[in-house]
Amino acid sequence: QEQLVESGGGSVQAGGSLKLSCTASKYTYSANYIGWFRQTVGKGREWIATACTANGDTYYTDSVRGRFTIAHDAAQNTVYLQMNSLEPEDTNMYYCAAEPKGFGTPCSGPYVRDVNNYHRWGQGTQVTVSS
Repeated sequence: QEQLVESGGGSVQAGGSLKLSCTASKYTYSANYIGWFRQTVGKGREWIATACTANGDTYYTDSVRGRFTIAHDAAQNTVYLQMNSLEPEDTNMYYCAAEPKGFGTPCSGPYVRDVNNYHRWGQGTQVTVSS
């Protein structure tokens, strides 16, 4: 089973930047789409952004659009999340997730926003933003 490994988390001050990486143990093109979620203790996972591996389409939740950028590098088997203008409210555990092509889930807005449409998950990386 393909493994996803996140890295790049850390602590920054408000206004700063971080770049998260999600590397697949096999091939990212075996996934139809790869996305990022975040979660605080006691709350559900919030969808942030997704990249479609076939056509490069990207989707963002409103709270991060214009600040965060998701990018898929098939040659590196990696998906990146560049996070700029970070705010204390962005403090969370960040997870990457992928939907294998075998599930047949389309890479489109209504589907990629749903946490239940991802069947491969990483272990998470912590992001802390101080004011």
